[in-house]
Amino acid sequence: MSLRLLVVEGNTATDRARHAGSRGATPSQAYAEVLRDLAPDAVVDIAFPADPGANLPDSGGLAGYDGVALTGSSLNLYDMTPEIRAQIDLARAVFASGTPVFGSCWGLQVLTAAAGGVVRRNPKGREMGFARKIVPTEAGHSHPMLAGRPAAFDAPAVHQDEVETLAPGTTLLASNAMSDVQAVEIRVGAATAWAVQYHPEFSLAEVAAIGRAIGPRLTEEGFFEDAAAVARWSADLVALDADPANRTIAWRHGLDGELLDTGRRRTEIANWIAAMVRPTRSARGRG
Repeated sequence: MSLRLLVVEGNTATDRARHAGSRGATPSQAYAEVLRDLAPDAVVDIAFPADPGANLPDSGGLAGYDGVALTGSSLNLYDMTPEIRAQIDLARAVFASGTPVFGSCWGLQVLTAAAGGVVRRNPKGREMGFARKIVPTEAGHSHPMLAGRPAAFDAPAVHQDEVETLAPGTTLLASNAMSDVQAVEIRVGAATAWAVQYHPEFSLAEVAAIGRAIGPRLTEEGFFEDAAAVARWSADLVALDADPANRTIAWRHGLDGELLDTGRRRTEIANWIAAMVRPTRSARGRG
């Protein structure tokens, strides 16, 4: 019997179309492909809670899934629009179902809010391209989500917001200089969520596409001198995505195996499937 996984898209329909135009796929489509790569026996559904009138599963329907993954988003949680409140409600239903859940970036923030924490605009500014020198906490060193990660590592990241106040039941697993909260485990009753502020599901080409899409904003914020610099950076990442063994480009941008190797880049999601999704599926009598 196949694994049943659900990807919850964090974006509105307008933003999904924009992402598809710049990246060739919506975040949920790309995330679903990653899950299928990591679990070839998986059937992956996609939900769009930001869409008005979306037919969303309740806790009973969510219990029929073996795992739920929450994508990133262009939204800001503190705006508390109807689209955002619908996602928080769905996250609470996931917790109520007891189904293992994993959140990337916005997914971490939504799960935090659903469990009673607070998200803010990061006073240090945007973390763009790669989160550098992520360091596991004492709890993180022995946590199965970070199994295989070194004492410090880099990961794809694009975000302006961060967790300001951890939700009750949260264990902090990793931090870096930009955000104290880079990885967490959240327990709500019998439910457990693993979540990260970075994007282990992203390829280098996806990071490059996001950079191109928001290039003018990045130039205004001082990440790049001009549009030509954005284009050069993006081209380098696309080339490195196609040829991770290109040491010249990797050296130029300070990228090591944690970013260049696809399997190592996806460590947290692979660990979630192995340590949470499959055991829960077995415990529920699904083989």
